Amino acid sequence: MSQITIYTDGACSGNPGPGGWGCVILVGGADNPSKEIEMSGGEKSTTNNRMELMAAIQSLSRVAQDEEMKASEVTLITDSQYVKNGITQWIINWKKNGWKTASKQPVKNQDLWIKLDELTHMLNLKWDWVKGHAGNKYNEICDTLATTAAKL
Repeated sequence: MSQITIYTDGACSGNPGPGGWGCVILVGGADNPSKEIEMSGGEKSTTNNRMELMAAIQSLSRVAQDEEMKASEVTLITDSQYVKNGITQWIINWKKNGWKTASKQPVKNQDLWIKLDELTHMLNLKWDWVKGHAGNKYNEICDTLATTAAKL
């Protein structure tokens, strides 16, 4: 089975403020990719957390739309504990509790969490975390893509 590694990042100038997201999809995996796909986008008024989620959603949507990539083992690497913990741990109780947090408050960004959850069930996907701004080549590329998109 082929490998896909995805790096994602979000950025926001002010919170809320203009924001951007970026991702790099490495077809063939991170060690020896046969193809690198860079994507980015932004919004005029958003939050950093929404942009982190959008980076994951947009990259996974791209993979899910390609039959060959969709059949691959996918690893998504984010520098956002919010995204990683939200999708791998917190979402279980959010759904059980009618999209309420442990403190009975509505889950922020529910619309994006629902979309991300749908995508995770379409793919053979595992999640990983990398420290941001620590010299990881692809995390740095994603950061540049996101911060550039936030300025457009």
